[in-house]
Amino acid sequence: MPFLIAGIVILVIIIANIAIVQQSQAYVIERLGGFHKVWSVGPHIKVPFIDRIAKRVSLKEQVLDYPPQPVITKDNVTMQIDTVVYFQITDPKLYTYGVERPMLAMETLTATTLRNIIGDLELDQTLTSRDVINTKMRAILDEATDPWGIKVNRVELKNILPPQDIQNSMEKQMKAERDRRQAILQAEGQKKSAILIAEGERESAILKADAEKQAAILKAEAERQAAILKAEGEAEAIRAVQQALADSLEMLNQKAPNDQVLKLKSIEAMQVVANGQATKIIIPSEMQGYVGLANGIVEGVKQ
Repeated sequence: MPFLIAGIVILVIIIANIAIVQQSQAYVIERLGGFHKVWSVGPHIKVPFIDRIAKRVSLKEQVLDYPPQPVITKDNVTMQIDTVVYFQITDPKLYTYGVERPMLAMETLTATTLRNIIGDLELDQTLTSRDVINTKMRAILDEATDPWGIKVNRVELKNILPPQDIQNSMEKQMKAERDRRQAILQAEGQKKSAILIAEGERESAILKADAEKQAAILKAEAERQAAILKAEGEAEAIRAVQQALADSLEMLNQKAPNDQVLKLKSIEAMQVVANGQATKIIIPSEMQGYVGLANGIVEGVKQ
């Protein structure tokens, strides 16, 4: 019976000293007051009254959101800046023994680093250089916290709050800038509108000129066709007269005309020639007698 009780007691003590380390955690174990080892994920048994769990450490990425810190820029402007730091514990032993109160040390280090960086920048640079400030702070904090077993992954400036009078001046400046941009956009719109109107007028003038040119071409073409038709008509009329004359001569030849009739037909032919555009007609010498004869015949007929 005593052995049974002793066995139960030993079993209870063993069960009580079994520790199960959860995922993303680590236990720092001390033996007789000194560092012994780091327990990782899984079940572990500590020696009663000899081993103790000195610290339970989370290996997850953690976030520290610090309240706004007063900082002074290079041009002596006091601003309020709040910072967010993302970090992860990579060495539980260093985190446990490297620094007293690691979170307070991180906050103090972050504040001093921020003041040093902002102190080298002017107000405008501070407002426009968030990425540069974040990068510098992350590099400095990561290097400084290595002996503490902490890795700084990211640093973000959440808010940058300049004094109220500077905020008012910035708002006025932004309003003036917006008004300037609006004026520029309006001027650009008017310019484009004027260009479009000018281009439209130019296109209209070109179309009008093309239409007038086409009309002139069509008019000239019509006049040319009319002249051709007129010339063809006159030529056709002349051919008709000549054909009639040829037909009459052929009929005379068939009737065997005497010399007087031939003379008379020659005079008629001369009359046809005289009806043309010529301003001077040369009559052969042998035709002059025919003209005299024709005049005699005409006078006889009149009497």
